[in-house]
Amino acid sequence: MNVNNKHVVVTGAGSGMGQALAIQMIQRGAKVTGIDRNLVSLEDTQSKVESLGEKMHIATLDLSDFDKIKPTVVEIIHSQGPIDALINCAGIIQPFVKFNDLSLEDIHRVMIVNFFGMVYLTKEILPGLLERPEAHIVNISSMGGFLPVPGQGMYGASKAAVKLFTEALYAELMESKVHVTLIFPGAVETNITVNSGISMPSFAKSAEVSQFKGMKANEAARQIMEAMEKNKFRACVGSDAKFMDILSRISPLYATKFIAKKMKALLG
Repeated sequence: MNVNNKHVVVTGAGSGMGQALAIQMIQRGAKVTGIDRNLVSLEDTQSKVESLGEKMHIATLDLSDFDKIKPTVVEIIHSQGPIDALINCAGIIQPFVKFNDLSLEDIHRVMIVNFFGMVYLTKEILPGLLERPEAHIVNISSMGGFLPVPGQGMYGASKAAVKLFTEALYAELMESKVHVTLIFPGAVETNITVNSGISMPSFAKSAEVSQFKGMKANEAARQIMEAMEKNKFRACVGSDAKFMDILSRISPLYATKFIAKKMKALLG
């Protein structure tokens, strides 16, 4: 879908890929509403947009606060007009610990933000999208959504849920005017650990872990936008995601052992 003159809602717009997507959408002529739970971060994105001589509407929303999703969407539509596209980019990770050491609170938090919050927001916006001449939903899963990463099992489970939900949504909407695109980013340089309230373990700075440098958020956003414009069903973003996508299809067991060995240092 061409985003020019379209109203696009981007979650997680306060930083990282969400911020980069919001800015690039505006640069391509879209009217953007940025959603984030952090007002300061949202205002930072808004400031960057204004420095380009453009404008962006912002709406603070914690996706784990389900009761506020509907009134937020109502306010956005009332003030900015019908929504043409939704990009579900907001997400958090879990503490870098094995499942046995992960608290139930952390398990619930990851699933609520990464999956249920995204589902509830999509549920609220979809009826309006179905009434538009053309619309689009982009859901950001993760390489961890098809590849098990030690110490991020529940994060991966939440992103695997995003994967299957998005694929089913595509199948349900394929005869409508609402396009659906599923994105699998690999390592991307963002501040997701800080946004998740997580500190990287000191041993995660080892040479084995630090050799994996993430893609710049701006480049990841560019590739996501390209997939959206081409109405792709799915797209892997980053050479690591593309490689592991192929490897996990050829030999799931080998891929699991490969990533477990590479990421072992994350668990000390």
